[in-house]
Parts: sequence; structure tokens; C-alpha cells
Amino acid sequence: MRAWLAERPPYLIADELTRTGSPGAAVAFRLLDKDRQLEVFEELDPAHQQEILLGLRDSAFREVVERMDPDDRARLLGEAPATVARRVLAGLSPGERRMTAALLGYPEGSVGRYMTPETVALRRGLTVAEALEVIRERGPDAETVYTLPVVTDSRRLVGVVSLRALVTSEPSAAVAELLAGDALSVHATDDAEEAARLMQEANLLGLPVVDSEERLVGLLTIDDAVELIEAADTEDIARQSGASPLSGHYIRATVFALARARAPWLLLLIVAATLTVNVLQFFEATLAQVTALALFIPLLGGTGGNTGSQAATAVVRALAVGEVRAADLPRVIWREARVGLVLGAMLAVVGLLVGTLLVGAEIAVVVAISIVAICCWASAIGGTMPLLAKKLRVDPAVISAPLVTTLVDATGLVIYFLVARAVLGV
Repeated sequence: MRAWLAERPPYLIADELTRTGSPGAAVAFRLLDKDRQLEVFEELDPAHQQEILLGLRDSAFREVVERMDPDDRARLLGEAPATVARRVLAGLSPGERRMTAALLGYPEGSVGRYMTPETVALRRGLTVAEALEVIRERGPDAETVYTLPVVTDSRRLVGVVSLRALVTSEPSAAVAELLAGDALSVHATDDAEEAARLMQEANLLGLPVVDSEERLVGLLTIDDAVELIEAADTEDIARQSGASPLSGHYIRATVFALARARAPWLLLLIVAATLTVNVLQFFEATLAQVTALALFIPLLGGTGGNTGSQAATAVVRALAVGEVRAADLPRVIWREARVGLVLGAMLAVVGLLVGTLLVGAEIAVVVAISIVAICCWASAIGGTMPLLAKKLRVDPAVISAPLVTTLVDATGLVIYFLVARAVLGV
């Protein structure tokens, strides 16, 4: 095992540890040398970090938590039980404890919980040579030196300079002359996911974090931003599929845990599906007169549900990456309705041919018209619901594809039977 661990990179070792039970993971972790231990430990999510820590002796426990980056330690404490949190804080030096407590003082989900306070800040009046000397002196204790905030004597942020700009400039040049134009920053209480998306859009390696008085308090680094985006996207995917987000590794999750994550949504959807039963009951007389209409109910329900699901997924994704806003609701409705109309027209040709071959031209016309109307309606509904959820301050991903599908199934049947009554006169 020691030979296997020596040949693998930290991220691969961390992945294998998450697949292993608590005793085995702790044993394997103890076989790593100290430097590799920290690299592997910081690759783990907080739940698995807790498992590793509980398997360590006090001296090894204290050494690991002391060497962690403050932001990683704050996230661990934010999810750990009180007993683990007390043990972690008790094992820290006073300086590390103060930094960790400061991060935990920010609201959950805010940038302050994810930023690193260990940054190299440069004074505005320094030359390039002096700035490089500061980096050499303070860099070993900082999480990153690639993005360097520039501050006044009172630590008010005035801009950002990159390490590349310093290295490629003349030693006598002033740091103030190298400041990047329109440098971005966020407040420590801002939403962490939004800050991470901002870094993604602006192609930043680091984003300065300031307090209410515009004083530098830390830096959000690219590795934390990637983790934030991955966690948000994982949650969105789970909700879009009609399930609660699963905490922990899938392989390690029990059957009961997986079922528990999915059951609430299935119960909600089965209750919502009673709308379809009520619609069929209401139009029972129409079905009794033209029983051939029942043949196409699964086809129309599947077509409408899939169309609505596609629209909902596209709009939820566009909301997540900032391509659309809640104010774009009228434009989205108009766009998706036209998309549905185009899709419906194409599918109606297939429906018309199949219907004519199976049951005759009259009912085939009903099916074709219904497909056009249902696709137009489903696409508009699928695109609208996530935006309405956003306006109501509900996570758009909660308006998941299965929920849209269930709603479209019921309303699509209403459209189908109303078209049948109009065309067939029943």
C-alpha cells in the first residue's frame, strides 16, 4: 500500500480514500509522509476529512489541522459536529484560531467563508524591486502569489497586479503603474457562488475580497471558485432530475440514503400526477365516443413532457451562468413559444402520417394539431417556470424537469381533448 501511495498523485489518492471505509482510509492516510498528507487531505470534502481526523492520534490530528489553509479549515468546521469542532479549535495555535474564527464569523454561503486571508498585499508606493522582495518574504506563508492586491496604508483596495506583470517589468518601475484596469472585487458578505461565477466569466485566478469600508480582507482563489461551481452544478443536476442533493460519495452511500434522497420528489410527483387522472375522468365521455383517441395519449404526453423538460433545463442553465435574468421573462416566453411552434410543426408531420396509417385521417389531424399546440405550450411553460421561481427567490433548479413534465402531461391532455371536440364535434 505504501508503494501504491507513493506512485499516485494526491487527487487520485483522495478519490480512493473516499471509496474506502473509515478505518481503512485512516490507515492508508497514516502511511503517507507529512507533506503528502496535507495535499491529500485538502483534496477531500469536509465529510471525508472528518472521517480521517477521527482516525488520527492527537499529535497527528493537531499537526494536520494546524497546517490546513484557513478557508479549508473554516469549511470543515462549518459542517463538523460540535465535538469535532471543539477538538479542531483546541489543537490550533492562537494565530490560526483567530483567522479561522474570523472566517466562521461570516454568513454561511458567503465569500467570507471561502476566501483565504493569507494573501500578499502590496503597498501602492512600492517599486517593482521592492514588491518582489515583499513576495519573497511573505510568499511562503500565502496560499497564492499569482494575484497580488494593491492597497493603501489603511489597507483600502486600489487595484490588482499580477506576478507576471512584476516579473516582466523594470525593477525601478512603480507598482501603481502596473495596476490592471477596472479591477474587480467583491464584499465578504456577498454570495460565494455568484463570486465564483464572476471569476469564471472574467477569467480570473484570484478575486480580492473587501469589507464594508473597501479594506482588503482576503482573496477568493480559483481552486475554491471551481469547487463552488462544481457543488452548485451538482445540486442543480440533482434537483433537475427530481431528487435531493446527495451528500458524500455515491459508492459509499447506503441504499436507504439514496432512496431517501429521491422519495420526497417522487411522492410530490405522484400527487401532481393525479391531475392527469382528473383530466381523463372529466373527458371520459369523449373517450367513450372515440376510443381511438386513447391510443395517442402516451405519445402526446411524452412529447409535451420532453419538450418542457428541454426548455426548463436550458433556462436553468442559462440562469446559472448569467446568460438570462428574471427581467428577461417576456423575451424567454416569446422565444420558447416560437421554438415550440417550430418543433411541433416538425413532429406534427410524423404524427399525421402515423395517425393516418393507424386510425384514419380525421383523428390524425387531431393528433397533428394537438402536437403543435402542446409543444408550443410546453416549451413556453418550461422556459417560464425557472424564471418565475427566480423572481420568487426560489432555487430555479427546484422547478425540475420532472415537475414540468407532470404539469405538461395534465395540461396537454386538456389541449388534446379540446382539439378533438372542436375537430370531431364530440
